[in-house]
Amino acid sequence: METITLGPFAVRPDGALEPRRTEGPPALAFAWRGRTCRAELEPEGLRISADAARIPSTADPGADRRRAFAALETLPRHLPQGWRARLMPDHRVRVEAARTIAIPANATSLVTAMVRFVLELDPYLDTLEAEGVAWTSGTAKI
Repeated sequence: METITLGPFAVRPDGALEPRRTEGPPALAFAWRGRTCRAELEPEGLRISADAARIPSTADPGADRRRAFAALETLPRHLPQGWRARLMPDHRVRVEAARTIAIPANATSLVTAMVRFVLELDPYLDTLEAEGVAWTSGTAKI
């Protein structure tokens, strides 16, 4: 079997994924609980992110923005070591983590790292939702 092209990857006969030369790192977009997620394969490992929540708009009836911002302020100290949370300009809350992954990676190791990330992310999504920092249904775009 020859090396085949699969999106931003070259797949070797042994199943290893090698990034092809592209403008940015090869990435996979996926959704978890309606949220946009992204896994980027970089030379030093895997960077995974999720748009975890959105601070409610002042136009949202009954929105408690003070409570939402307070929840966002405490989030980083509760996240696992090496994870970070950022407030994006459009008020999305992005959670990011770096994962060590053998390079060249294979599809199994890539999907395993992605699944572990979202399963570890779940309790933080629940906490944000409980504090009024929910994800607006239908906003995930891949």
